[in-house]
Amino acid sequence: MKKYILILGALAVCAINSMSCKTFIYARYDFKSECLGTELDGSQTIKAWGKGRYWKDAADQAKKNAVRDVIFKGILDGQQGCKMQPLLMEVNAEEKYEEYFNTFFADGGEYKKFVSLKDEKIPRHIIRKANFRDKDNSVYSVVVRVLRDELKSKLISDGILKK
Repeated sequence: MKKYILILGALAVCAINSMSCKTFIYARYDFKSECLGTELDGSQTIKAWGKGRYWKDAADQAKKNAVRDVIFKGILDGQQGCKMQPLLMEVNAEEKYEEYFNTFFADGGEYKKFVSLKDEKIPRHIIRKANFRDKDNSVYSVVVRVLRDELKSKLISDGILKK
């Protein structure tokens, strides 16, 4: 009888640990940005992911990730009609212009002029909770609008992007 109780106890511990491992793995996983659509004003609606200790930190990180993906990677997932090409096609552009982009993406930096939460639904703000969490980070998805044409004009005027 003791043997069966030990086996059941061991199985219960394994089951509980496997559930916590799942959320730990998700908290460490890098989610890809998805294009939800484009607007006629040249902006792009993107579902981006951010990590942070609090929702505001994660939302700011998601905004940075969305703008960074539009500039360097392009948006590869999501709707078919979206512009998927990155703005900078130059190889190693992020390293080449590192000083410029460190300032651009700093907290409170200029990236904020080219991104908004305009398409984020208000109820999502109220009932939002972190689905993926570990002791240090929570992972949140945020729907943002990136002003792609204005961003492109800014990079051209700063000499980063060639016409």
